[in-house]
Amino acid sequence: MEVEDDDNTAAPSAWPSSSRRRHLLQFLLHASMRLDLRPIVKYAALTFFAGRFLPALPRKMGFCGARSGRIVRSWLLEPLRDSNLELFALVAVWIASKIHDQKPMSVKSLKALGDRIIADQHFMCRDFASAELVFLEVVEHNIGFSSICFIYLEELLMHFREISKIGELLDLDVCMEILDILYETEDTSLLFNCPCSLAASTLVAAYAISVPKQTWEFPILPWGLLHHTMKRKS
Repeated sequence: MEVEDDDNTAAPSAWPSSSRRRHLLQFLLHASMRLDLRPIVKYAALTFFAGRFLPALPRKMGFCGARSGRIVRSWLLEPLRDSNLELFALVAVWIASKIHDQKPMSVKSLKALGDRIIADQHFMCRDFASAELVFLEVVEHNIGFSSICFIYLEELLMHFREISKIGELLDLDVCMEILDILYETEDTSLLFNCPCSLAASTLVAAYAISVPKQTWEFPILPWGLLHHTMKRKS
């Protein structure tokens, strides 16, 4: 299914449109559920795809005159169909699995899933390999995991549990459900560049949902802000 951009003449920073981006993130989250990915793999894939690949594409393709370094050329980018972008979303999962899984998923399993959920085109295993090379070239091989929100979230929750018994009332699954909703609704867009802020915001929201109001004794908001500030300085 092709999702039309709201404005094809928009500035490069506005590409892709919010509707297309939302569709792609929902696709990636759906694929993650079908593959039963571990949380770190899912959120690493979201970071690689939504936080690095999509923002870099306009520069690497020369959209509206925007250029940064060498232009990336590939049949997967010319023309840039939604089916090709969905392939790149699965490639982000593949890369994340290679980094974080002891036994990375095979390209055959990703192809089998792609055959079921990519509606407009069937890709071969060699296409996944080609797409991986293009993906890495677009992000300039920036696949480090130091800025993945889920890692900050785990650290923040662990620290909270160390200093307060109320932390035991917080469930990591609730935090992940909130994070998924933020990705699905694109409410993370202003926080993509600051995973610490996204993690702290998610934890505060989970606290408000999970902890009974009569036990709201811990100053979660100022503590979260302090922890976020210290993380950014470190």
